[in-house]
Amino acid sequence: MNNFNRLDLNLLITLDVLLAERNVTRAAERLNLSQPSVSVQLAKLREAFNDPLLVPAQRGMRPTARADELREPLREALESLGRAVAPTKPFDPAEATTTWRVAAADYAESAILLPALAGLRKAAPNTRLAVVEAVPSRMARQLEHGEIDLFFHTSVGAPAGLHRRVLFNERYVLAGRAGHPRLKRKPTLAQFCAMEHVVVSMSGGGFVGPTDDALAQMGMARRVALSVPHFLFMMSVLAETDMVAMLPERLARRAPGLRVVEAPLEVPGYEMAMLWHERRHRDAGHRWVREWIAARCGRPLRSRHNSSPTFSSSNEPADF
Repeated sequence: MNNFNRLDLNLLITLDVLLAERNVTRAAERLNLSQPSVSVQLAKLREAFNDPLLVPAQRGMRPTARADELREPLREALESLGRAVAPTKPFDPAEATTTWRVAAADYAESAILLPALAGLRKAAPNTRLAVVEAVPSRMARQLEHGEIDLFFHTSVGAPAGLHRRVLFNERYVLAGRAGHPRLKRKPTLAQFCAMEHVVVSMSGGGFVGPTDDALAQMGMARRVALSVPHFLFMMSVLAETDMVAMLPERLARRAPGLRVVEAPLEVPGYEMAMLWHERRHRDAGHRWVREWIAARCGRPLRSRHNSSPTFSSSNEPADF
C-alpha cells in the first residue's frame, strides 16, 4: 500500500471496530467518538486503501473483498501491539524460567554468589545461573550488549555510566593452616614480616600489593615467597604449608581448615559492588535477582574465630 505512511494507529483501530460492527453509529459508540468523526476516519481509510472497504447493505454495511482480506491480519497486528505495550507483569520467581548470566572472579563467587545460591534455587527453582569469567576490560561492553546481566567488581575501577550497588566493605585478615605454630595468637609486626607469604596477583606474577604498600610506609617489608593467579590454589597452599596470606575476611571465614587472626597492621580494604547496565535496570526479573543477591551477601559476617570485624573502605585490591 503506497499510502501506509498516511495511516496512524487510531485509523487502524477504527477500521478494526468498523469491520466488527459494520455500522458507523455502533462503531462510534464503541470508540467513544461522534458519528461524524468516525465517518471522516472511514473516508481517510478508503483513500489510503483505495477501496470502499464498507459499502451500504440492507442492514448496516457489508465489507468489500479487500476489507475481508484485512480483517484477520489487522486483528492479529493490533493484538500483538497491545501485548507489546501492555504493562510489565510482576515477576514471579516460582514460575520464572530466566537464565541469568553473571561475571565473577573466584573471590566474588565465594563471598557473593555462594551465600545467595541455595536460597535462590528454592525461591526460583526453574531459573538458571551462568557464572562466567570476570574480565574487567570487557565489563562495559558485555553489559551493554547483554552478554552478561551482572558484574561483580570493586567500586574503584568500575566504568562510569553503569548502575552500581555497593554490597559490602571488605577488609583483610591474616590466615594460615589450622594449627599453624605462629598463628596461635596475633603475631607481632616483626613476626608477621618474617613469615613466608603467598599472594594472589590479579595482574599475573606480581609480588606486591596493598599489604606491602602499608609496610613500606613504615619502612618495613615482608617475605612474599609465592604469587598465584587464583584463590583456589592459594587455599590449598595455605592448608598444606606454613605459608600465610592476607585474605579478604569474607573469603577467609568461609574456608575450612584455616586459622584466622588479626594482622599486626592495618591494610586498607575495599568496597565490593554489583554493576549492571541501564538496558536491564527496569526489568522486573533483573530487579528481583539484584535484590536477592544484595540481601544475602550484605548480611553481617558471622565470625567462627577470635576476630572482631571492623570494616573499612578504600582502594581496589591488586595483589593480596
